[in-house]
Amino acid sequence: MPSRMTKPTYWLLKTEPQTYSFEQLLAEGRTAWNGVRNFQARNFLREISRGDLAIIYHSGEQRSAIGIARIIREHYPDPDPAKPGDWVQLDLAAEKKLPRPVSLAEMKAERALADLPLLRQSRLSVMPISAAHFEAILKLAGA
Repeated sequence: MPSRMTKPTYWLLKTEPQTYSFEQLLAEGRTAWNGVRNFQARNFLREISRGDLAIIYHSGEQRSAIGIARIIREHYPDPDPAKPGDWVQLDLAAEKKLPRPVSLAEMKAERALADLPLLRQSRLSVMPISAAHFEAILKLAGA
């Protein structure tokens, strides 16, 4: 059976670029991915493993896949005294910026992405995607 490091699971992580952009991640190299306050998204964070890859998607006005990050530390507590809950965060590192952003409109028009979770649950900030979804987004980006 292949190890997780040779066969990563794929994710899509959404961020508001005004709050934390992929460019900021590139400049810093790594970050704690925190502040997720949705129970379904939190449960997905708990499933992410070290070595998994994530498409970073800018929400808001940009609505585009921007880059790729690698998970470097699995979930750990993300305490929030203002909003109690069993919240978690993880650490990720920038892998690379996509050659060009892939807009939400392009994803909606791409047949291979018809069942992409982003198109069904657009407000969810953390979601699993298939290897086929990951590859289709890279292809649209020209990677």
